[in-house]
Parts: sequence; structure tokens; C-alpha cells
Amino acid sequence: MEGRKSPLGTADVARESRYSVQQIRNLERDGVLPDVRRGPTGYRIYSDVHVHAARAYRELAAGVGPVEAKIVMRALYTLPKKDLLELLDAAHARLHAERQDLARAQQAVAAIAAETIDDSRSSDAMSISELADALGIRPSTLRHWDAEGLVVPRRTSTAEARMYAPSDVRDARIVHQLRLAGYGIESLRALLPDLRSTRRWTDVGEALAARDVSITNRSYALLRAAAALAPLLDYVDT
Repeated sequence: MEGRKSPLGTADVARESRYSVQQIRNLERDGVLPDVRRGPTGYRIYSDVHVHAARAYRELAAGVGPVEAKIVMRALYTLPKKDLLELLDAAHARLHAERQDLARAQQAVAAIAAETIDDSRSSDAMSISELADALGIRPSTLRHWDAEGLVVPRRTSTAEARMYAPSDVRDARIVHQLRLAGYGIESLRALLPDLRSTRRWTDVGEALAARDVSITNRSYALLRAAAALAPLLDYVDT
């Protein structure tokens, strides 16, 4: 980064980084910007590095959210380079894991939508522990879904134990995959009645496709953020 000869004021940094003056002051307060010098009368003296830091934060916030972006920016100025790079690596890894979960959800939803349970037998029912093992989740998760009205199995006469019929198992698989894809409890509660009658699988596919676009956009923003952070890291090291 090449610095210009004349110093910058708050309004200059705001204009060049596309923030408001108050937002620039907030970013300075939150440690997103490097330390700001003060003039003889107390006014702030900025430079090109502050503009660059504000732009880098914008990309970071688009990629990982504003809270984590502030953590990364503060780490840039206070932690060893290794620690900063670990934060960025972890952010990329989370996006990669999210993308993998989404791909599995898309595959599972397509397969579940094509299933038929008309020929199922009562012997195909599963206990809560059997279903939890099959899905790779805890029994307490299934109990939570029961309490939320998402997957409500029948109860046996023996100690009121839960027993999941094939239709319940199918519902549990749907809920599990869509939870992995980011669906909230309220959204699932509204969606499941229609999914049971297979009328809105197109809506689910569209929602998962929209999430795919979101992941791609955040991944690209994180890539741009990393590029913007590189010269800042060199500046801090000098």
C-alpha cells in the first residue's frame, strides 16, 4: 500500500470506503481499524491503510458475519501472524463443511422424495435408540423434535416408550437433513405437513439452491477479504 502525502480526515475515509462517518468512528472504536493518530487539536489523522482496513472488514463481514469479522481484524493488529491465518483457515473450513452438508441434504431430499412407504410393515418400526443410531444423532435430539411437534411417534404401552413407524422414520430423516441444511424449527414446522403429502418438494429444492448461492457468495467474499488482508498484514509486520 502506497500512502499519499496529505493526511485523511474521517469524512475522507468514509467516502473512500463507502461507510458513513459514524460507522468509521464505530469501526475505530471496535478495533477494526489500526490505531489512529491525533493532531495537535485532537482531530483524527487517517491514512490509506485505514481505508484499506475498512474495505477489508466489509469483505470479511460479507463472508463470516460482522462479529467474527471484528475478531479477525483485531487479531490482525494484536496476535502473531500464525494465529490470524488459523482464524482464516477455520472460516474457510466451516464454509467447506457447510457446503458438504448442503450437498448431502440435496441428495437425501431427492432420495426421500422418491420413496414410497405404502408397502411398509409394522415390523419396520424403530425404537428411539435405533433411529438415533441410524441418523447419527442423540436420542435427546429426537425427543426435542417430538416436543416441537416435528416428529411425533406413537407410544407403546410399556412405560410409554417411543416407537417410530416407517412414516415417522421418513419424517425424522427429512428433519435431520433439512436441519443440516440450515432450516430452523419454525420453518420446518410449517413445511412438514406439505412434505408428508409430497406437494412442496420443489420449494425445498429451491430453498437448498438458494442456500448454495449464499455459500458461494460468502466463500467469494472471504477470498476477496484474504486478498485485502495480505497487504495489511505486511504493513503490520513492518
